[in-house]
Amino acid sequence: MLVKPIEAPTVCPRDALLQDFEGELLQQGYAPSTVHKQKRLFSDLSDWLQTQELTAGDLSFRLVDRFLSDRRSAGFARHKTHMTLRPILDYLHRLKLAPPLEAPVGEGPASVILDRYRRFLSMERSLIATTVERYIDRLRPFLDSRNPADALGLGTLRPADIISFVVARCPRQNSSTAKLTVTALRSFLGFLHLEGITERSLVCAVPSVARRRLVGLPKGLEPDQVQRLLASCHANTPVGCRDLAILTLLVRLGLRRGEVAKLMLDDIDWRAGTIVVRGKGNCTERVPLPQDVGLRLVEYLEQARPMNAQSRAVFVRCVAPHHHLTPTRVSTIVADAARRADLGRVHAHRLRHTAATQLLRTGASLPEIGQLLRHVRTGTTAIYAKVDRNGLRMIARPWPGDVQ
Repeated sequence: MLVKPIEAPTVCPRDALLQDFEGELLQQGYAPSTVHKQKRLFSDLSDWLQTQELTAGDLSFRLVDRFLSDRRSAGFARHKTHMTLRPILDYLHRLKLAPPLEAPVGEGPASVILDRYRRFLSMERSLIATTVERYIDRLRPFLDSRNPADALGLGTLRPADIISFVVARCPRQNSSTAKLTVTALRSFLGFLHLEGITERSLVCAVPSVARRRLVGLPKGLEPDQVQRLLASCHANTPVGCRDLAILTLLVRLGLRRGEVAKLMLDDIDWRAGTIVVRGKGNCTERVPLPQDVGLRLVEYLEQARPMNAQSRAVFVRCVAPHHHLTPTRVSTIVADAARRADLGRVHAHRLRHTAATQLLRTGASLPEIGQLLRHVRTGTTAIYAKVDRNGLRMIARPWPGDVQ
């Protein structure tokens, strides 16, 4: 009797994708329980697409909304936002099985022109996404003040319209926000002229914001406040160890938040005791690495930095995927530590002022402070002369007579 040999089972393409997807998530540092949930969500999405007679190539922002809406209707209480689907969608996009998801353009003439302007800033000006969105946010009030029934009337813009908006809007804003508003407005008006929407450029019609240099005082933290800030980090946890290293860099070296976020493993020269700092305008400089800062970095790299980090950045996320930290996240770390230490609202840049004022207390000169802070112009460092009490005593004139 002839026996029919057992045929090897065919591997389902979806099964192969699930296995590869599982391996990629584990490599990125996701917990096994999270990987299991993502695999189930992947299977649910695949089954839903098959029911709808669609493929992964048809995925769009609105289609994902439909899938999530159907899940909620079916009684699923979890995994009902775009964020939970992000690992799956990114994986399919890397395999070129699905297009990149972009939020749909809102309805109305304002949304349409802002979307065109957003693409112009990204593609023609090569601005990063954060800067683009800051420009867009500053422009929304200007477009909201226009008549939507007349397509915003951008083709008939007059200098008086622009001046009246700036005069009404900017006095209610702080100095930095007002400057960003007029900068974004000038950029947008230049874009309208390049697109042929306005016959002539109205960039010169935007009023300037008064620039009062050296008016305020740099507000640094006192030494006891610095100690409370550092003590608020639990160094025996991965997150606390990382945050303590970041705060120490900011306080001791006066780095900007973006410079901390861009610090790479290859930038640290342990033998020479220096680090490479990538500052404003793609300026790269080598600065000394103090011993206490180096010890905090060593503790973080040896004990807390994930082994499966997704980049060569020094500071990465402690939760998978372990991508590099953004400048915004560095600011959040400072704000969270200040809140735990009951210091109120503290920005990352205030720690830069703290580093400068601490140097003043130890007798450092203004040129030395400017060298540490990597100021291009000496006038930028001049503001710290206001908090140099010893120097001010030397030039202070005595009070006339015996008047107390």
